Order: sequence, then structure tokens, then C-alpha cells
Amino acid sequence: MSSGEIPPISCAVEGVVDETVLKRLAIETGIKIGTVYGKNGKSYLEKRIEGFNNAAKHSPWIVLIDLDRDAECAPPLREKWLPSPAIHMYFRIAVRAVGAWLLADIEKIADFLCVPQSSIPSHPEELEDPKSQLIDIAARSRKQIIRQEMVPRPNSGVKVGPGYTSLLIEYIQERWRPSIAAQQAPSLNSCIKRLRMIPYNSGF
Repeated sequence: MSSGEIPPISCAVEGVVDETVLKRLAIETGIKIGTVYGKNGKSYLEKRIEGFNNAAKHSPWIVLIDLDRDAECAPPLREKWLPSPAIHMYFRIAVRAVGAWLLADIEKIADFLCVPQSSIPSHPEELEDPKSQLIDIAARSRKQIIRQEMVPRPNSGVKVGPGYTSLLIEYIQERWRPSIAAQQAPSLNSCIKRLRMIPYNSGF
């Protein structure tokens, strides 16, 4: 590794969509993502947050979780999970979920879902359940494949359609613009600003 080069940063996320979001944010902010841990739900991360925090005493770590309905706002949840963050810990909370960040690029998500821009909420972080909102919007799509793949089958007992994850990953990788979305999503804007600080604060 050359002098001054930033090493890959270890991360932990709830799932593969969150991983894709984080990798897209890495491109946006000029950081390099290393191993991504977790991808097994929120409770998995909570059980292991102390270990991640210990590792962040020595090198940068990013942990990204959804606020969901666990608290009214991010600070109380941050205090509960990580009252004493390590010097190199970058603990970020999406309000109320990463889905809100995806909805926040109104032009691109409307085009991707093939719906009018007026169908997309202008303040997605105020939604109680961004994932449900995404699915509701997809159900009104003019494109059959969006309706078939993102919306769960009636009486299927599942919350998302069979292609929900793969289609969102495609959207994130090919269309989503974090800098535009950040204008409508304060927690995303804050996350981007913090990630841009990593090379300067990490000491590596």
C-alpha cells in the first residue's frame, strides 16, 4: 500500500440492499469498502456491535442500520446501541430506513418504477414504513415486470415480491444518485458528510 493510500474499510449492514447502498456511497465519497459483515438482519448487528466497536479502536468501521420504529429519532437509538463509540467508528442510521434514501431521488425512482413523479413522496424520511411505500408505488407501475417482481403475490404470506431485492440493487447501481437524494433525505446527507471525513480522521 502506497503512502497516504486509504485502506479498505470494514463495514456491517442489515442486508444486501444496504450493502449495495453503502458501496454506491463509497463511490460517491471516494472511500474504499473492504469486507462487509452482517447481512443477516438488525438483531444480528446489535448482538455484535460491541465487537465492531472494539475493532474500530484500531481502524475505520462503518455500521449502517435502519431507524425503523425503534425510536422517534436517531440520537436515542444511537445512544442505546453505541453509548461510547470508538475513535474510528462511523455509525450511521437511515431514517426511517434505507428505502427512504432510495425514494429521495424522486426523478430516478419514478422513472425506474414507471410511475408519475407525483406518486413519489417529497419527504420520504417522514414515512413510517418506506419499504411498504415502495411496494405500494410499484403496484401502480405501468410496467408489468415491476408489478410482478416487486409486489408480493396475494395470500403469499411474504412482504415483498420475488424480484424486489434484485430490482432495487439494479436501481441503486445504475440509476440512484446519492447527492440528489441527499437533498430530500437529511440522514443520507449527514451520512455522506461523515463518510467524506474518513480519510482525514482515520489517521491512515
